[in-house]
Amino acid sequence: MSAIQTTAAKRSVRVRQPLKRATNLSLSADVLDAAKALELNISQVCDSYLRELVAQEQRHRWRSEHADFIAAYNATIGTEGLPLDQWRTF
Repeated sequence: MSAIQTTAAKRSVRVRQPLKRATNLSLSADVLDAAKALELNISQVCDSYLRELVAQEQRHRWRSEHADFIAAYNATIGTEGLPLDQWRTF
């Protein structure tokens, strides 16, 4: 494989990273010092935890917003059974 083909192959495999924006955070000094002593990437840790927290909150809100539909659907299944249940082979 030539150098040009190798470079092109590397480019096609690259994963796009989300855009990042600078922000200011206020963190507890003792925790910040401990994180630095452990050589943790504070930006990456904050981003990862915040991403997880946002996803969790989105799931929670989705469930809350759709609770009436879910309850109605479950009630329908309880009285009428599953759709196409008569053809189920297990």
